[in-house]
Amino acid sequence: MPALAIDPPTSKWAKLPSHRAWLLQQADGLFAFFERRIVNPLGGFYDLDDEGRPTAPGYGAGGFPARYLFATTRIVHAFAIAHLMGRPGADAIVDHGMEFLWKAHRDSHNGGYFWGVGYDGQSDATKQAYGHAFVLLAASSAKVAGHPDADRLLADVTNIILERFWDERYGAVAEEFTADWRPLDDYRGQNSNMHLTESLMAAFEATGEATYLRMAERIADLLIRRHAAANAWRLPEHFTSSWDVNKAYDGSPMFRPFGTTPGHSLEWSRLLLQLWELGGRKLEWLPQSAKSLFARATSDAWDTRKGGFYYTLEWDGKPRIRDRYWWPCCEGIGAAAFLNAIDGASTYEEWYRRIWSFTARCFIDRDNGGWRAQVDDDLRPNADPFFGKVDIYHSLQACLIPTLPATGSVTKGLADLLRGAAG
Repeated sequence: MPALAIDPPTSKWAKLPSHRAWLLQQADGLFAFFERRIVNPLGGFYDLDDEGRPTAPGYGAGGFPARYLFATTRIVHAFAIAHLMGRPGADAIVDHGMEFLWKAHRDSHNGGYFWGVGYDGQSDATKQAYGHAFVLLAASSAKVAGHPDADRLLADVTNIILERFWDERYGAVAEEFTADWRPLDDYRGQNSNMHLTESLMAAFEATGEATYLRMAERIADLLIRRHAAANAWRLPEHFTSSWDVNKAYDGSPMFRPFGTTPGHSLEWSRLLLQLWELGGRKLEWLPQSAKSLFARATSDAWDTRKGGFYYTLEWDGKPRIRDRYWWPCCEGIGAAAFLNAIDGASTYEEWYRRIWSFTARCFIDRDNGGWRAQVDDDLRPNADPFFGKVDIYHSLQACLIPTLPATGSVTKGLADLLRGAAG
């Protein structure tokens, strides 16, 4: 990083027309890579290999091929954004995903949405808070994009979240249930509640209904003002049913790894600033908490010699899983862009440039298209737990967030631009 030390930034990349054009070019490349072969004629969407070809269907905990709820909903969200950007054909992809959500993922008998929809009648019928958070996001984005089925999906998933997942005692959601709504265990997770916070804000933007915003504020208060602050701004991931930190928990490497996951602190940093803006800048603890999370994550997790964020850390902040994944860099870009716009200290511009430079070098696949998911400690392309080209949710938002006002979600920012253009 010598260029940053020799030549401190005197301008902001996000305001340069050339950089903004580069960002939009990257977003266009992501859309082009995925739209070519993502649609599965049997319903839902394919996973893609490194060259963008459909892979054999992925296997879940049940040991059978399935299409997973978080992937279906993220594609709907991404191509609702594409539709707002005026991309021809994006509407058909949204239609395809919305139909699969309603007719296949949705449990018409017990309510809620199945985690995995298999083939030949097999499914992972568990009901996951993480997946339901993304149903709410997909419904909200589809509503902003004007999809005719968005309102029914939004109403349905909102009722399920309120009636089945939300725990008013703590201001957060329970984690997982069987198909007939029996609790699977007493685990409570930061990750699902963080994504629900994002989705609740999107639902508030789409509807104006203040209940969504109040729920988001309560989750943030529990996880950030209470727990992250008490742990020196290293965000705990795993909890008991009474929301006590469970430092011994070691679950799946993709969704529930041991220790702390600094990428989530970066993600929260942006979400807290968005929450502050949407709430009228009334909760004064939000901006400083966003800065504290960002400072701790960048200090602990960035490899100052090779670059990139270590995926997970021990409780003392030392690296545990040293592989670098694409999504923490994406969230670091979004957080730095928000902090740069709202605070303006030069350190955020430096981080914005630093993270983008690493991302361009290690994750953007200029030979095959799309973005690589991970590299190892020597920055060589790697796999496990992520294989092939993962969905575009994180990478797309990293490309678009810097081009929009730091006052809300990508979907809202694009919708506001459309309204301005129409006026």
